Amino acid sequence: MGLGRRRRRRWRWGVGIGVGVLVVGAAGVGWGVYAKLDGNITPDDAAAAELARYEGERPTSLVKGARNILLIGSDSRAGDGNARYGRDSGTERSDTTILLHLAAGRRSATAVSLPRDLMVDVPGCLRPDGSRTEPVFAMFNYAFQTGGSACTIRTVEKLTDVRIDHHMVVDFQGFKAMVDAVDGVEVCLSKPIDDRAAKLRLPAGRVKLNGEQALGYVRARKSIGNGSDTDRMDRQQRFLGALVNKVHSNDVLLNPVKLYPVLDAATSSLTTDPGLASLRGLYELVRGVRDIPTERVQFLTVPRESYAYNANRDQLVEPEAEKLFERLRTDAPVEVAEEVPRDSTAKGNLDSDGRSEGESDTESRDYSAYDGKRDSGSSPAPTFRGNTAAEDTCG
Repeated sequence: MGLGRRRRRRWRWGVGIGVGVLVVGAAGVGWGVYAKLDGNITPDDAAAAELARYEGERPTSLVKGARNILLIGSDSRAGDGNARYGRDSGTERSDTTILLHLAAGRRSATAVSLPRDLMVDVPGCLRPDGSRTEPVFAMFNYAFQTGGSACTIRTVEKLTDVRIDHHMVVDFQGFKAMVDAVDGVEVCLSKPIDDRAAKLRLPAGRVKLNGEQALGYVRARKSIGNGSDTDRMDRQQRFLGALVNKVHSNDVLLNPVKLYPVLDAATSSLTTDPGLASLRGLYELVRGVRDIPTERVQFLTVPRESYAYNANRDQLVEPEAEKLFERLRTDAPVEVAEEVPRDSTAKGNLDSDGRSEGESDTESRDYSAYDGKRDSGSSPAPTFRGNTAAEDTCG
């Protein structure tokens, strides 16, 4: 395989953050620039204190070197232009949440989307005003709304029994700035889009989205695809892959003039745990992932189906979800495929969109199946419906 081809297959993780940090660390920018970028990142000290309070009930890490990072997209209306997406009620919600698993040895990266409407057990959490909530069975995004990132982390750990090592919170403004900093991201649309709720009008075909358009594109639901939240999460996952590939392909990593605005936008948008709240912290996290092949960077949604008591809510599909969580806990391989055949233990017959026969768009399901692939042990590696960063969204 030629050197050029090998380079094209290398993954520069971090949606522009980690990739830039690697270059900064290697090239050595001026101290003033470094200090500015380093100071952009907001440490989430309140979350750290709250998590320390409950350390005794949190899961333990099972595999040395593996890392689990919770990526939280906040729907905060703060910042220029964000008010157009709704009234600022003073309460942030988690618009998007992704559990990113980095395998020990950085042989793979797996990003698992957690639906905001998933019904889960939310523990008692600390509110911003200092009061505490009671434990409740509620939609997943209720955790962030009432108790911020610490409550969300504790909810995810309770749901998955996976230890969260780090977290990052990015808001609307930061997402838009990141896309604009790389001069837009190209997507392919099979049909025109006219979504008033998302403030989005786009023609069919290849379209390069600026930050404002990209935000509407990843947030839109009813006007694109089958209207389900599953379809929206699939679209978000593919867009993130395209964004990182754009950072890699247009020489951002090698051009200081292009690199600085990307780093400035990325770091300015971040609130992280104290361990990551510096360029050095980010560098330490991502330095080992730069050589992960794009085909081993995977995106999927946790196995879910319509909640039994409300078709507009979600619940986990078992035992498929637990199979996924167990493999993340033990750092075992996970496979993804765009279309996954069902095994004999799965419920229902799925069509190519992941829905069972006769099921409505709002009742879409995500399942896993076994395809016979084996890891280093004797058990088969389960395959989940998803995609990899190597797939061309316009292919």
